[in-house]
Amino acid sequence: MSFKKISRRDVLRGTAATGAGLLAAGHGIPAFAEDDEKDLPEGSAGKLTVIHRTEYFEQAQTLFRDTVIEFAEANGAELDISTTNPESFGDFLGKMSAAVRAGNPPDIAYTSNVSIAQMTLLDLVEDVTDVVDEAVSKYGNIMPGINAAKNGQFDGKWRAIPFIAGTTGYFIRGDKLKEKGIDPASLTTYEDRRTAALAISDPDNEFWGWGATPNQSGDGYGFLNSVILAFGGHYTDETGLIVQFDSPETVAAVEWIAETFNRDGKYGPMLPPGIESWGDISNNEAYLAGSIGYTHNAFSVYAQAKRDKNPIFKDIVLLRAPEANNGDSRDGGNTNGWLTIFKGAPNVDLAKQLALDLLDPKNFVPMSEVAGGLFMPAYENLWTEELISADPNFAIIKEQVSVEDPFIGASWPADPNAAIDAIRAQGVVEQMAANVISGRMSATDAVKDANQKIVEIFEEGGIMQP
Repeated sequence: MSFKKISRRDVLRGTAATGAGLLAAGHGIPAFAEDDEKDLPEGSAGKLTVIHRTEYFEQAQTLFRDTVIEFAEANGAELDISTTNPESFGDFLGKMSAAVRAGNPPDIAYTSNVSIAQMTLLDLVEDVTDVVDEAVSKYGNIMPGINAAKNGQFDGKWRAIPFIAGTTGYFIRGDKLKEKGIDPASLTTYEDRRTAALAISDPDNEFWGWGATPNQSGDGYGFLNSVILAFGGHYTDETGLIVQFDSPETVAAVEWIAETFNRDGKYGPMLPPGIESWGDISNNEAYLAGSIGYTHNAFSVYAQAKRDKNPIFKDIVLLRAPEANNGDSRDGGNTNGWLTIFKGAPNVDLAKQLALDLLDPKNFVPMSEVAGGLFMPAYENLWTEELISADPNFAIIKEQVSVEDPFIGASWPADPNAAIDAIRAQGVVEQMAANVISGRMSATDAVKDANQKIVEIFEEGGIMQP
């Protein structure tokens, strides 16, 4: 894949204008505790500088840090290790770009929902093809269901090292379904799940079946995007260069969304108070409080319920990704963690060795076992029997990340690229949903308005439309 249109200036301009939204890439659902905004550490020769995401499970984070500390000591390197969460940084790409230009970037980062396409376009990351090749030779093939190559390999070169396989979790209360005689295996589409959510709702006792928000947020975007794609709507053609958002399929999806969130309509009783304005943490809190029946999220909901011994944990049922309306599978996983080595880092070779050490089964598997589904292997040989038996849902995650022809996600039918990732920066989809839910626009007009905004984004990035 080449970057011939959208420019580095456009990516940075979009980042500054819109905050963390540019970092999302279709499955941009924050899964981890957020840090306050902070300056990135400066790299220097002889000092291994590592930044990493924070974990819900302190034990997993401790194991990660201990591995890095032991590696630095074994290699006689001074160590600067600190936490970061790019999802909570409004200007992470800008900060990294400045650090690379100044010649003092951190050596290596372990992150999650960052667009490798955009980092590549900005020339922020080293070619790590040699590391990925060695990891495959040692630890087995990359899990086919995580779309790693399409998201991390450009022009034949790996720009990030797949570290963790993950999947979006679609969680529903099995006990509530049982009370209504509903088989969870029958809930294969969004329509099935909406019907079930209404059936299990009991607003008089403060239990609402539905828990996916349309508000501007990582969760809101993930949900809305998933519905649009399920209906057959899409942003572009196969090339990723021609905007095709305005279609009967997209209009039908938006009409469905408007119907779902109409409090005066059929589905009003399943809507918890304030869901239209929920943020990324809201559905986690509501689900864990036992007040909603269905939501989708990163495995943070499941992991936190397990960690905290929440009484609802035993009743959580994990569903597969909703099928498209035409029956096509939307199943698959994602690369939920990347290791990136920054361009011009002062200790590139040492950072590459660290990446391989972190993937060593003696280091990786213990982290995975304790992390409640948030830290699953990206390589086949790391899926040990011991790991799979550590949690009843790990086998389901393995099935999802093993899908041979996984759904590509937001860019469908195109491959991921920086131009499509840039759509997320402007909150176009969430604004479109707000327009129809509030009654400001019809579905047809809201889709046309969104299509025009996407055209403007592409043309401002140099991708002129016919």
